[in-house]
Amino acid sequence: MRILITGGAGFLGSHLCKRFLTDGHEVIAMDNLLTGDQRNIQPLRKNPAFRFIHHDITHPIEYDDELDAILHFASPASPVDYLELPIQTLKVGSLGTYHTLGLAKAKKARYLLASTSEVYGDPLVHPQTEEYWGNVNPIGPRGVYDEAKRFAEAMTMAYHRTHNVDTRIIRIFNTFGPSMRLNDGRVVPNFITQALLGQPLTIYGDGSQTRSFTYVSDLVEGIVRLLWSDEVLPVNIGNPGEFTILEFANLVNEMTRNAGGILFKELPTDDPKQRRPDISKAREILAWEPTIPLGRGLEMTIPYFKGRLHEL
Repeated sequence: MRILITGGAGFLGSHLCKRFLTDGHEVIAMDNLLTGDQRNIQPLRKNPAFRFIHHDITHPIEYDDELDAILHFASPASPVDYLELPIQTLKVGSLGTYHTLGLAKAKKARYLLASTSEVYGDPLVHPQTEEYWGNVNPIGPRGVYDEAKRFAEAMTMAYHRTHNVDTRIIRIFNTFGPSMRLNDGRVVPNFITQALLGQPLTIYGDGSQTRSFTYVSDLVEGIVRLLWSDEVLPVNIGNPGEFTILEFANLVNEMTRNAGGILFKELPTDDPKQRRPDISKAREILAWEPTIPLGRGLEMTIPYFKGRLHEL
């Protein structure tokens, strides 16, 4: 099949490109490189089944050939990015979703939207099920990302109901692995980079807030299964293992033998206090659950960061 992946040069997008090429499909990666990195897809350029298109999907998309599937993964995805790029984040979630859905309609292609656990905001329900509507501050600094994704979900369902576009929605929980940017701003790159530099790990708040961490290959497997499934409504894909940020920091320090300790700073506005997916639906519908525990995932990720430290 011929598959278009927006955000194809990004962290998740590039892993998806590799997976679909491995599965024997033709892949078109589309990216404006605002937060993506061409190095993530450089090894793929030798593959005749791969093509890269430099394009900003907040502008109309012109593509003449047939498409079988479109995966919309373009978006700034870390607090550092969307606080610096608030309008671009809103535009890629709104206009970008509109343009890619229009392309899916025109090509009669299956469409998968990369949504996020951030649609749950600072949740009042724990763990988070797909039926929970969330607790989001639309005018807070994080609202540009949260509401962009919530709008994208609404637009996707509107195209499904109105135009019969064959759509899928995945709600992604914290994911990590090789190809993340060192200065990404999310907790995993922050902690690993600081630890490898021998610095104290920066914890915002007292470290009691929780997160659930999914290794990237587990997430990619869930995405592939959802794409080829018949499920139209959102599906959580994440690791239900829940860790406090303090527990996670201690684990990173231990695995990197970092003696820098921990530095506590003030908690940012609207930072979620807890995050853990209920993956009952993914287990039932996709026969999917994560297979790689946090420690093993870090063992496969830390060497990648070590090899890129010279860039700082």
